[in-house]
Amino acid sequence: MIRRTLLALGLTALPLFAWWAYAPGLGGGFLFDDFNNLSQLGEFGGVHDLRSLALYLSSGNADPTGRPLALLSFLIDANNWPADPESFKRTNILLHLLNGLLLAWVLLELGRKLGLEEARAQAAALLGSALWTLHPLFVSTTLYVVQREAMLPAGFTLLACLLWLAGRQRFMHRQRGGLALLLAASCLCTALATLCKANGMLLPLLLLVMEWTLLQERDTLPNDPARVRRFMRIRRWLLVLPSVLLAAWLLSRLPSAFSGNAGTRPWSVAQRLITEPRVLCNYLGLLWIPRASAASIFNDGFRASTDLLHPWTTLPALALIAALLTAGFRLRRCQPALAFAILFYFAGQVLESTLIPLELYFEHRNYLPALPMFWPLALWLTDAGSLRRLRWAVAALLPVVLVMLCNARVGIWGRPFDQALLLAQVDTDSARAQTNAAQYLAAVGRPDLAADRLRLALKAMPDEAQLAVNLVDTECATGAVSRAAIESAEYALSNNHEQAELVQHWLVGAIGAAAQGTCKGLDFQTASELIAAMRRNPHYSRGAGHQHDIWDIEGRLALAQGNGTAALRAFDSGMALFPTPDGALLQAALLGAAGFPALGLQHLQYYKSLQPADRGFRGMAAVHAWLLQRQGYWTEEFERMEDLLRADAAPAKHGDSQKPESDTKAPAS
Repeated sequence: MIRRTLLALGLTALPLFAWWAYAPGLGGGFLFDDFNNLSQLGEFGGVHDLRSLALYLSSGNADPTGRPLALLSFLIDANNWPADPESFKRTNILLHLLNGLLLAWVLLELGRKLGLEEARAQAAALLGSALWTLHPLFVSTTLYVVQREAMLPAGFTLLACLLWLAGRQRFMHRQRGGLALLLAASCLCTALATLCKANGMLLPLLLLVMEWTLLQERDTLPNDPARVRRFMRIRRWLLVLPSVLLAAWLLSRLPSAFSGNAGTRPWSVAQRLITEPRVLCNYLGLLWIPRASAASIFNDGFRASTDLLHPWTTLPALALIAALLTAGFRLRRCQPALAFAILFYFAGQVLESTLIPLELYFEHRNYLPALPMFWPLALWLTDAGSLRRLRWAVAALLPVVLVMLCNARVGIWGRPFDQALLLAQVDTDSARAQTNAAQYLAAVGRPDLAADRLRLALKAMPDEAQLAVNLVDTECATGAVSRAAIESAEYALSNNHEQAELVQHWLVGAIGAAAQGTCKGLDFQTASELIAAMRRNPHYSRGAGHQHDIWDIEGRLALAQGNGTAALRAFDSGMALFPTPDGALLQAALLGAAGFPALGLQHLQYYKSLQPADRGFRGMAAVHAWLLQRQGYWTEEFERMEDLLRADAAPAKHGDSQKPESDTKAPAS
C-alpha cells in the first residue's frame, strides 16, 4: 500500500514540476520552420470540411510520408493561419508530460523483467523518467511547435514497448491476445509513428534492441521450447526482417558517399558520414552535462569535417563512438540496462545521423533516442550497498537541479527578442541566427544595430545570401542602400549554394521596393543586376525548375516597368521549361492585376498547349497532386481566373483600350 502511494505521488509530482518548468515558455512565438510548415493550415482557405481536410493532410513535403498524422495533430490548436502560438505550445508541453509518464511505465515494466525488487524498480523508473522529462536539452523540442513531429514518434515508440511487453507475456503463457498485441506493437505503432515522421520506421529496430539486450534470455518457459521457438519465428518476421530491410536500404545509399552527391549541400555524403561522430559526441556532452543555455534551433554554423584529421576532433570522435558501440554489444550479459541504453540511442540515430543528406545537426534528434539513457544511472543510484545514503541524496538532488535548469532555459523561450539576441551570441557562425537577431533589432526600431550585425557576419560568411539580402532590407529601412550592400548581395547571389527559394521571394520584394521608389539606391537597374547575379549562380540555375523561377522574376520586373509584352515573353519562356498549373495561374493573375488581362488569358492558353512538367512528386506529394486533380481543383481555378480576366478585358470591346504597353525592352538574360 505504501509503495503504491509513493508511486502515485511520484507520478503526480513529475508532471506538476515539469509543467512549472515549462509554463513560462507559453508566451513565446512561432520560430523558423514553424512558418513553413504550419502555414499549410490556411493554404486552402482553412480546414473546414472533408475536402479541405484531405488537401491539408496530404500537403506535407518534409519527407516521403508527408507526416499527415503530425499535421492532423495541429488541428487540435487551429484550423487556419495565422494562428495563436500559445495553444500549439500548450499541446506540445502536455504531449511531453504524457511521454514522460509513458516512459516511467515502460522503465517500470523493464525493471520487473530484470527481476528487480518492486520498490527499486519503481524508484529507478521514476528517476529515469524524471531525468529525461526535466532535461533542459528537450526545451528546444517541446517549445519549438513544429517539432511535435519528433515528439509523436517517441510517444508511439513508448506505446509500442508497452504493447510488445504485454503481448510477449501473453504469448509465452498461452493467453489470448498475445499475437494481436505483438502485431499492434510492431506494425500498427510503426505505421502511426512513421506517419508522424519518417524515423518512425526505426521502431522495429528499437524493439529488437530491447529484445536482444533485456528480454532474450528472460521471461521464457524452459518447459515449453516449442512456444519459445514459435515466438522467435514471429520476432524474426516482425522485428528482424524490417530492421534488415532498413539496413539494406541505407546501405544502398552508400555509393552516394563516394560519388559526392549531396544535392545543394556544401559538403559531400562522405564528409557528412565522418562529421556525424562529432555531432553525436556533442549531443552526448549536452545530455550528460546539462546546462541552461545549450545549443540553439539554428545549427547551420556546425561545420562539416573535410577528412579524418580536419578538424582534429573527427578521428577521436569516431573512435569514441566505436568504443561506445562495442561496449553496448559486450555489456549485454553483465550490464543489460546499460547495453540497452547505449544501443537504443545509436539505433535511434540511424536515419538522421548517417547517409541521408539532411542538415548536420539538430537538438531534437535526441528526443526519442535518449528515452532510456538515464535509466542505468537511476538503477545505480537506487541500488543497495555502499554509499547508499549518498546515492539516494544524489538521486533526490538531480531532478531538482534539472528542473531549475529547464526552467531557466524555458524563460528565454518566452521572450523572443532576448532569445534572438542570445542565439546570435551563442551561434556566431550561424547565418540564420545572425539574420534572426538582425530582423528583431530592425523590428524594434534599431536598423543601425541590425546593419552592423549583418556587416560583421558577412565578413566571415560573404556567400550567405540571407545575410546579404537582409542587409539591403535593413539599409533600405533607413531610406537608402549603399553600393557596398548591393555588391555584397550580388556576390552572395552568385555564389550561395542554397536558399534559392528565399532569394526568389526576396527579389520579388526588391522589385516592389524599386517600383515604389522607397529605397534610394534600389531601382530597376539594380534589381536587374541582382537578377543577373542569381542567373550566374550554377546552383540556382541548375534544372528547369530553377530556370523557370528566374524567368518568373524577370517577368515580374518587366511588369513593374509597365512592359506587359516583355513580361509575357519571360513568363512564357519559363513556362516552356517547367509548365505548372499553379505557376501559370499566378503569372496570369499578375498580368491581370498589372492591367494586362488579355495577356493573362493568352498566358493561360499557352500553358494549356504544353505538357505539364513532371515535378518528381513521390509519396504523399504524389497523393496530394492526385487529390487536386481528382477534385477538379485546377479546372475550377482556371475557370475562375479566366472569368475574372475576361471581365477585366471586356471594356476594351466597348471602345476602352487596355493599358498601353511600354516599349521597354525585356530584361537581358
